[in-house]
Amino acid sequence: MKRWYLLYCKRGEQLRAKTHLENQGVECYYPEVTVEKILRGKRQSVKEPLFPCYMFVRFDFEIGPTFTTVRSTRGVADFVRFGSQPKELQGDLIYELKQMDTSEQSLAASKVPAKGQVMKVTGGQFSGIDAIYQEADGETRSLMLIKLINQPVVMSIENKDLDLK
Repeated sequence: MKRWYLLYCKRGEQLRAKTHLENQGVECYYPEVTVEKILRGKRQSVKEPLFPCYMFVRFDFEIGPTFTTVRSTRGVADFVRFGSQPKELQGDLIYELKQMDTSEQSLAASKVPAKGQVMKVTGGQFSGIDAIYQEADGETRSLMLIKLINQPVVMSIENKDLDLK
């Protein structure tokens, strides 16, 4: 009977391990999330692992491949263990992670406001003022256009202090 286990992979070699494990008939689940980052001065969407260096695998060690074969695969460091045997995971956990993975992908597009979108500042020194979104200013701040004394001024505001209107 196939069971889920957690593998610890060598740093940066999860995709290599996944390829080699799938060639051996092992089912792999490697959850990734899309994150918006500023790289080289430009905003880009980048996929990053949800659990860096970890991968969920499902196989039947009685039929094959064995624990030793999986552990010896390129890119794999070892199983996560409690004692001498690898810890078996519940299938419900993996199912829930896969469900969250699909729902996160559908929500990811709606989280980034469009340029020109009106937002309400809910905290900080400009609390209660309407602002117009311009662009991201790093990972935790946004450049907003605020009207002060009848003059539009670009301000950098914490994302936690913004709310869609």
